[in-house]
Amino acid sequence: MKGEAVPDLKTAPRADATEPDRVWFRFMRLHQRMLGQMTARIRALGLSIPQFDLLSTLTEREGISQNELAERLYVTKGNVSGLVDRLVQAGLVERRAIAGDRRSYAMHLTPEGRRLAEAGIAAQRDFVAQTLGKLPADDLAELDRLVLSWRDLARAVDEG
Repeated sequence: MKGEAVPDLKTAPRADATEPDRVWFRFMRLHQRMLGQMTARIRALGLSIPQFDLLSTLTEREGISQNELAERLYVTKGNVSGLVDRLVQAGLVERRAIAGDRRSYAMHLTPEGRRLAEAGIAAQRDFVAQTLGKLPADDLAELDRLVLSWRDLARAVDEG
């Protein structure tokens, strides 16, 4: 038809666009792409994502125990113990004795650990600004609303 606008096939909604499976796969592919991009940025600092997660958690709650770290990171105590061991050896984290508790230690960042955590946080903020931060405010608010609704549905399934 002469004079009609041709839809952009990359952004035009398709008839099957609202099928939950399609939305799920798009979301999962987006997650994988973003994770890969953030992983590259964090690796450029010499860190893995789990190492960055631990260091950035300590910027928020320095002095917590390994058990608390495991809970905050949603990993096992054994996983966090090995991760802390490696970060202590790398000079990024210190274990300090907790008065009155000979079995637990408080986790603290070294100056280098803090520097790397802050550099990773800055890289993360920059990435978010370049991507999600470019959405119009109304779209961002709607996305937040939808993600929270989806999260609540997933929690309800867990609680069964």
